[in-house]
Amino acid sequence: MTTLVAPRIHDLGGFEVRRAVPSIQARSVGPFVFVDHMGPALFEPGRGIDVRPHPHIGLATVTFLWAGTITHRDTLGSVQDIRPGDVNWMTAGRGIAHSERTPAGTREAPHPLHGMQTWVALPKSHEEVEPAFYHHAADSLPLITQPGVTLRVIAGRGFGHESPVKVFAGTFNVAVDMAPDAELDVDTTAVERAIYVLEGKLQLDGADIPAQHLVVLDRGARHKLRANSIVKAMLFGGEPLDAPRHMWWNFVSSSKDRIEQAKQDWLDDKYGKIEGETEFIPLPDR
Repeated sequence: MTTLVAPRIHDLGGFEVRRAVPSIQARSVGPFVFVDHMGPALFEPGRGIDVRPHPHIGLATVTFLWAGTITHRDTLGSVQDIRPGDVNWMTAGRGIAHSERTPAGTREAPHPLHGMQTWVALPKSHEEVEPAFYHHAADSLPLITQPGVTLRVIAGRGFGHESPVKVFAGTFNVAVDMAPDAELDVDTTAVERAIYVLEGKLQLDGADIPAQHLVVLDRGARHKLRANSIVKAMLFGGEPLDAPRHMWWNFVSSSKDRIEQAKQDWLDDKYGKIEGETEFIPLPDR
């Protein structure tokens, strides 16, 4: 049976983030252990997002936008703007810190932001790999067009195409844009699959999916999507996790002790510095 998940909504001062994974119904889908829908938002001049430096271990962050611009900075020295259709993939591995902010130039006028940020748990054999950051421009990603449908393979494999993004386990991650009355047969290759509807009226096998909700799909089943309006959605999943994962704040690991070490390392300022940043997010008291 398919499972419908209503995300938790966090209002960050006029900017909403909806968290669909982890949830009671879906602790993970394939290697994806965290799924956030950002926006849609329209910022006034002078405003934007300011995610201060914070640490990660044991995962990769995947950022994809439909609208807006975000500047990524990290302790490796990376400075990269991500724009609609691009992919930022940051492998945290043994530890990295980064910040995400709206560029100064973008703040000079009203500007939108709409996208998804997900976390992929690294396999146990790669949880402590060296941290790395990769940017892939929109024109480097596989683009699949069908009548009324545009698909962009963000990471891993989907619909017979493979993204250039380096992954560590079987991954299924595809951005979906559909015109009214368009239909799409969902790829059946990935073991675990889900679809998140960012915007629009979408049907799954003839049943309406509420906008801004997640549906975990049946394993191995053939599913058909039909758009009753312009639709923006994301398909994701892949190989199931190779072991249970613990999550605390921004840390993901198969070991509780490793998370405790990650906490202490942040308190001891062991993740390195981010050029141009003087702020940081303190370790939560929880």
